[in-house]
Amino acid sequence: MSAADTTTHAKVPPPRQAPPPAVAEAPRARRTLGTAAVPWVLLAPCLLILALVLGYPLVRLVTLSFQKFGQSQLWGFQPAESVGFANFKGVLSDGEFWQVVVRTILFAGGAVVFTMVIGMLIALLLQRVSGWMKTLINIVLVASWGMPIIVATTVFKWLFDSDYGIFNALLSRLPGVDMIGHNWFASGPQGLSVIMLLVVWGAVPFVVITLSAGLTQVPAELEEAARLDGAGAWGVFRHVTLPILKPIIVMLTTLSVIWDMGVFPQVFVMRGGHPEAEFQLLTTYSYDRAFVVNDYAQGSAIAVLTVLLLLGVVAVYMRQMLQIGEVE
Repeated sequence: MSAADTTTHAKVPPPRQAPPPAVAEAPRARRTLGTAAVPWVLLAPCLLILALVLGYPLVRLVTLSFQKFGQSQLWGFQPAESVGFANFKGVLSDGEFWQVVVRTILFAGGAVVFTMVIGMLIALLLQRVSGWMKTLINIVLVASWGMPIIVATTVFKWLFDSDYGIFNALLSRLPGVDMIGHNWFASGPQGLSVIMLLVVWGAVPFVVITLSAGLTQVPAELEEAARLDGAGAWGVFRHVTLPILKPIIVMLTTLSVIWDMGVFPQVFVMRGGHPEAEFQLLTTYSYDRAFVVNDYAQGSAIAVLTVLLLLGVVAVYMRQMLQIGEVE
């Protein structure tokens, strides 16, 4: 018998076949779809409430802006008539409307600038005070922020009263200054300055609290490294603190613009429910057209134009946030 005959031949394993397709693919796909649907299910109640509270009034507002709708239509004596863009043409061709637009932009711009600057300064100062002082200041900020607008407006109206106002009395104590009996609301610019101060006073607490929270996220190592490189206080703020706070500043600025362009109760209450022409902003101007002149269609057209103007602000905000996200 030869050696070849006694050699045991190794068994060659059969070729490995591809495994059958997994049966669990379909359940996994269903599980993925179910996971993706969870956020929408949780948001559904909120979206429903927003659709009922904001959606219907907005649709009704747009509908009225394209109709002829006055007291006769309100009481059902005449049907509402579609007039196309006639209301918008009438508003846009009115010189008074453009004066109100410019006044509103200047008012909102000034209020936003003062709010952000004062809020930033207070937030930076809060980082350098003791713990109990910071707590006390935060309590005061929250208390002033939680004060109802009507109460705050009444207080400011009393502070700047021409006969009994404390502000005039304090200014009169300065050498060569006599403000006794001065009427701050005799002219539009002075009166709107007082209202702007009221708006800034109510908006600063939110800005301070938000910026203070953002400042806690600034790494101390970066600030220390900037100081070692020779940067002063302004250099550290400009090159370290400000870039880190940029998303928060953009958000706060956008919200402040939207809120300040929508100021209504401060002007309405400060002027006793009848703002003069020099005190008219877009919100009060739309209100007067709708409920004083009883031209609800034109008042709606002014409100729609105001919404479009604010949507432009939101578009700028979204563009800035997308750019920040691309940089990060």
